[in-house]
Amino acid sequence: QVQLVESGGGLVQPGGSLRLSCAASRSIFSINAMGWYRQAPGKQRELVATITSGGSTNYGDSVKGRFTISRDNAKNTVYLQMNSLKPEDTAVYYCNFEQRMIGVRRDYWGQGTQVTVSS
Repeated sequence: QVQLVESGGGLVQPGGSLRLSCAASRSIFSINAMGWYRQAPGKQRELVATITSGGSTNYGDSVKGRFTISRDNAKNTVYLQMNSLKPEDTAVYYCNFEQRMIGVRRDYWGQGTQVTVSS
């Protein structure tokens, strides 16, 4: 069973930075896209950022210009650099790997890592 292992969360002051990482426990073939989602208490899970196998990126409106997603295909790892953090960025962040094989989609999810932005 493949697991996605996240790291890098924690407590940071407003205006600070954090870098999240998510690595697969073993190689996953045919990954179409990798991404990050987040869920704050009492809210639905929302898109933070995604990156395709070709390197195309997509960001949620609230993080554009502040967050940067990147990936290392050889290491099956995705990163999220978060700058200029705001209290409203506080949430549990989940990584996602989207696999597509013969037209069938399968999603892998990390266990989540807490990010708290507070003074």
